Amino acid sequence: MSEYSLITQVFQAGGVLSQAVANYSPRGQQLEMAQAVEDAILHHKQLIAEAGTGTGKTFAYLVPALLSGGKVIISTGTKTLQDQLFNRDLPNVRDALKVPVTACMLKGRANYVCHHHLERAAQEGRFISRDDARYVQVIKTFAEHSKTGDKAELTEVPENATVWQNVTSTRDNCLGQDCAYYKDCFVMEARKKALAADVVVVNHHLFFADVMLRDEGVSELLPSANTVIFDEAHQLPDVAGLFFGEDVSTSQIMELCRDSTMVHLSLAKDCIALGEVIPVLEKACRDFRLIFAYEGSRLPVQKALALKGFDDAYKTMQAKLLELTQVLESQSARDPQLEKCWQRGAALCEQLHNWLQAENANLVRWVEVFTQSIQLHATPLSVADGFGKQLNAQPRAWIFTSATLAVKNDFSHYRSQMGLHAAETLYLQSPFDYENQALLYAPADMPDPNTPAYNASVVAASLPLIQASRGRAFILCTSLRAMREIHALLKDAFAENGLEYPILLQGESTRTELLDRFRAHGNAVLVGSQSFWEGVDVRGEALSLVIIDKLPFAPPDDPVLSARIDKMNAEGKNAFMEYQLPYAVVTLKQGAGRLIRDETDRGVLMICDPRLITKPYGRRIWQSLPPFKRTRELTEALAFFSQATA
Repeated sequence: MSEYSLITQVFQAGGVLSQAVANYSPRGQQLEMAQAVEDAILHHKQLIAEAGTGTGKTFAYLVPALLSGGKVIISTGTKTLQDQLFNRDLPNVRDALKVPVTACMLKGRANYVCHHHLERAAQEGRFISRDDARYVQVIKTFAEHSKTGDKAELTEVPENATVWQNVTSTRDNCLGQDCAYYKDCFVMEARKKALAADVVVVNHHLFFADVMLRDEGVSELLPSANTVIFDEAHQLPDVAGLFFGEDVSTSQIMELCRDSTMVHLSLAKDCIALGEVIPVLEKACRDFRLIFAYEGSRLPVQKALALKGFDDAYKTMQAKLLELTQVLESQSARDPQLEKCWQRGAALCEQLHNWLQAENANLVRWVEVFTQSIQLHATPLSVADGFGKQLNAQPRAWIFTSATLAVKNDFSHYRSQMGLHAAETLYLQSPFDYENQALLYAPADMPDPNTPAYNASVVAASLPLIQASRGRAFILCTSLRAMREIHALLKDAFAENGLEYPILLQGESTRTELLDRFRAHGNAVLVGSQSFWEGVDVRGEALSLVIIDKLPFAPPDDPVLSARIDKMNAEGKNAFMEYQLPYAVVTLKQGAGRLIRDETDRGVLMICDPRLITKPYGRRIWQSLPPFKRTRELTEALAFFSQATA
């Protein structure tokens, strides 16, 4: 029996999957992808596979991966998929195949309780709230009995509780082998299990932080892997850019100040100089933040350097950081914690110097402004070279899959972004019947998206459809500003028209809680931005209408995008067609993908932006979407809902 026939038997009607997995039904696209993945694993190939919603791509790569007999790393873009893979899909496939495969889920160190920091927090008793003081005792009990130390297992303490930052470690403040609790360390135990497991499930951030940069000491994982599979692979270029870059922030310096204060009070009270330099450095960081006016702004380095007071504030911060580092060095021999703080200070001094003096032609320097901190970025124009070194380090299979990687069946944009020039490609349409299940509605007479009244026009055009769908809608916006304005206009419109559908707004609560409320209401309208364009799964009638305000082109004032456009145009390329348009298409496909999630879903996708019809590139955009039936007539869109309720 050949390997291919074994794969076919697994997926066919009456095969092991249909016998073991409830509601399993064979799909030709799933089998085709599984065969391509197996071929890539057998011959150490690179494979890029776009598999439309409903293909069942998770099983399509899990089956050949588990049958391969080699070590497999699976990396996901979201924690939701990571949990689903490890807790549901992987055990189901393993049990169906009856293969003796060991599996492990590895998370970033911030997910594991740190014995050292937990003990220190409990002793010092400095908490932001009474809740945090109470939570520490709960976490202590948990740490005494837990085998993993994974905070996800402790549901009594909210995931976003501020106490977690005091009882977990970072790469900066981990004492490593100098820690008194090293033998009991939950992070080290998780690493050991990952090294021994046949299949390791991680996320993209951890993959790049731990494996590419050897950041967390898990570099043994990649060399031992026969196969690396990236699910939600459309996120990789952005995530890789974070880790191939060189970033430093004032929050890192403030954390050093906080930890230095703690070790000063507990280990070096007699060092008066240490108590004196810390508050001076904290003030220097706050003064540097005040140079920048607006929270949320992103400035290219030239604009930042030109700000009044930038040079003096930056140099003062550098000088005060150096003073703290020198004092820490003088005390470092007293205790490993003091030595660690000194090493962190020295590294931050170097990072601040490097950022200001950076001359790497592949790095774009820019500044991001937050409420209480400044992030100094040096982001690569391209991650292709850096990632290419990993691809070619030794023979192994690399699988990249997502529902959104291609532009009109063309993978050249993704290939060039990631340096996957040798990769084979596979494009698989969704098995859903989009012709009958869904309608793409592009309203006529919409104004130019840059006009002041555009958001009001979006709400006015949306209102009849929201009424026809009886709520049950997502409104996906391309910016937070548009989201807030559309939400406010929608509330007014509902009041004027006597509509009582619940309106939910991104940011009012966590994404998970908002989705739970959306499903529970059954007739709600949720207005969201980036958080709801992908990784959101609402099946059934609760979501029957998805409205997109504009085509999701990246903001032209983004410093990194601007530099990439300039570089491509200087090389004689067409940056709009080769970079900006593919980016918009992939993002739009993600948003559109929220609508139809299974074979019984029905709904309307409304794209308000007139450029979809009026611009020459609009055709390329809608041809990249699933094969919806299309209309510009409001009556047809309203009739679609009438048919659904008939």
